[in-house]
Parts: sequence; C-alpha cells; structure tokens
Amino acid sequence: MAELVAADIPDGSYVNLGIGIPELVAKFVPAGREFIYHTENGLLGMGPAPAPGQEDPELINAGKKAVTANPGASYFHHGDSFAMIRGGHIDVCVLGAMQVSSNGDLANWSTGAADAIPAVGGAMDLVAGVKTVLVVTQHTTKTGLPKLVRQCSYPLTGINVVTRVYSDLAIIDITPEGFQVHKLAPGVAFKQVCEKTDAPLLPPKEN
Repeated sequence: MAELVAADIPDGSYVNLGIGIPELVAKFVPAGREFIYHTENGLLGMGPAPAPGQEDPELINAGKKAVTANPGASYFHHGDSFAMIRGGHIDVCVLGAMQVSSNGDLANWSTGAADAIPAVGGAMDLVAGVKTVLVVTQHTTKTGLPKLVRQCSYPLTGINVVTRVYSDLAIIDITPEGFQVHKLAPGVAFKQVCEKTDAPLLPPKEN
C-alpha cells in the first residue's frame, strides 16, 4: 500500500507522513523522483529509518521513531513547522484512518471512548492546511467492521478533506458521487470490496 501511495505523489512534492503505515511511504521513492519529507516536530528533508544500530536518539519523527536526514535537510522550531502546514506550503499528507466517509470526512484520532487518546495532535492542522490528503489503511478493523462508511461515527479530524484511500483491497477516490474504485488489488473482486464497505461503491471506470 505504501508503495502505491508513493507512486502517485508528484515529483518535487513536500510531503508529511502520519504515524503507522504512512511512515513506510518514505521507503518508496520512484526512480527519477524526489520527495521532500516534512515532520511536525521540525525537520524538512527527512530520510527513511536508519539501519539497526545506527539510530540517533536526537533524530526522530513526530511519532518518536528514529529517522535519517537527507543531504540539505533543515531543522526548525515546531511552531515554524506548523506555520508551514497552516500556511499551505505542504503539498501532500499521508494519514491513517479509523473511518472515512463517502464525502471525504476523516476520523483518525479517537473513538470517543472514555479511555481514548485525549488530543488530536497535528492531524487537524494537516487536513486543514495541506493541499492533498491521502489515506492508507486496512479496509476493515481487526474485528471486520468497515472503515469506509456512509457517515463517520467517531470524532472527526476534518470534513470533506480526503482525496483518495489506499486499502489492502483497492484504491478508492472520493468523488461528488461518493466512493469510486480507482483500482482493485490483485485477486480482489469488486463484489468483495462492496461487501466490506458500509457505503455505496462505484465500480472502476473502463479505460
């Protein structure tokens, strides 16, 4: 999934990666392209995870995981980092999701339960300020509940913000008509995706 996301990011894009599966996108930069990775805690020019034993405890991403810095990278205060986000200077962000609705609403920070995560972190800033929001996620929860739904039941991160979803079953665009399958995963039938999606699903367009 992470490789498919990377393949769709335009050359020269400034990209912010969320925690979890989105972090893996840093491993996949198509030949001939350059992505400038940004992290909220104050690094522009973030590289992939270091080799085991080569970690620098002072060089981490927003998820507190060890990263590397590419040549030409720069460091700055996290306030300046958020000014980049809020000012519309980041082209693409890649986030995980608990739910995505058919009109592009995103819920990815809390279930609303009493013991859930108490704060949204930078996710709301990202979906409000970044030009293109891509979601990468498993199509269902661990218990088999759909993550792609008619309407989110969890607290929202942003309204009508998601452009495209990359799941283990399909790549799905958010359109004015709802969820539109862009491409099915190998060996997956359209009917299978419909059965695991709690919203109407438009089939792939013929080429």
